[in-house]
Amino acid sequence: MSQTTFAQALNRAMRDAMTQDPDVIVMGEDVGALGGVFRITDGLTRDFGEDRCIDTPLAEAGIAGFAVGMAMQGFRPVIEMQFDAFGYPAFEQVVSHIAKLRNRTQGKLAMPIVIRMPYAGGIGGVEHHCDSSEGYYIHTPGLHVVTPSTPADAYSLLRESIFSDDPVVFMEPKPLYWSKADLDLPVGTEPIGRAAVRREGADVTLITYGPQVPTALKAAEVAAAEEDWDVEVIDLRTLVPFDDATVQTSVRKTGRAVVLAEAQGFGGMGAEIAARVQERCFHSLAAPVLRVSGLDMPYPPPKLEHTYLPGVDRVLDTIARLQWDDEPDLTHAGAGGTAVTV
Repeated sequence: MSQTTFAQALNRAMRDAMTQDPDVIVMGEDVGALGGVFRITDGLTRDFGEDRCIDTPLAEAGIAGFAVGMAMQGFRPVIEMQFDAFGYPAFEQVVSHIAKLRNRTQGKLAMPIVIRMPYAGGIGGVEHHCDSSEGYYIHTPGLHVVTPSTPADAYSLLRESIFSDDPVVFMEPKPLYWSKADLDLPVGTEPIGRAAVRREGADVTLITYGPQVPTALKAAEVAAAEEDWDVEVIDLRTLVPFDDATVQTSVRKTGRAVVLAEAQGFGGMGAEIAARVQERCFHSLAAPVLRVSGLDMPYPPPKLEHTYLPGVDRVLDTIARLQWDDEPDLTHAGAGGTAVTV
């Protein structure tokens, strides 16, 4: 078994997909000879030629529009937006065409486009390079939104996304590009639409995704060591479609839930998760669902990003607010006087 980085797993996923299907085309700014800003497409032009790994002009709307035309002709474009906020000029193409064409044609026209979107902070970057823009895409019907947190998921989920007939916004957490795992590729993991329980626990469910999964696992370790709190960590893996079943099973077991997301809190993915848990698990909750998020402000300069990003201390402070002194009574007398769990 060898050490494989998150970035290497993504590169191998595209390489294997291009080998399997000649209709898989990679496009984007600097993805060719340079191999991409983060070297995710390294060597693809050398091995597959300039007709299949294409350097494009600095025109994101044009890249997305070009991908729409290619998909209509039967190709499977994989486009890179280089940095999260660079995708904003392409937003009209994504929302008006990529997300809607399959529904507009009553399913007759597939739209197998993957939009690779490096996102999130923690790398010493600035605004337009460290945004968490998932909120825009989860709010757009017609798109699948995927965000892996491990090298195995990076490979497996990207392969599945490329061969999906629905458009996928594939959000890659930049600070995890250099994370490693003992991994021999190719590998299969849970499919799109399934969350993963990264750590089992009994006292509280910590629901997170993408760049914040390592923070959640670290917080769970500290909580166990210092407070004797047994924290279960759920990695969503896919934001759309959302795995309600895994989240509900966990929250009904623990009775408490905290949502951890790097994006700003107002109107974001964290709010959606909190609402779904509240609606579906209300009778199992011993405390309100709480959120830990980035601040409601533009992403700050590098020297201040540690104040913006959710860290272990903020997670632990939030878990501490879950009324630990008031242990819930989750049983009541059912029909015929039989005690049942709700």
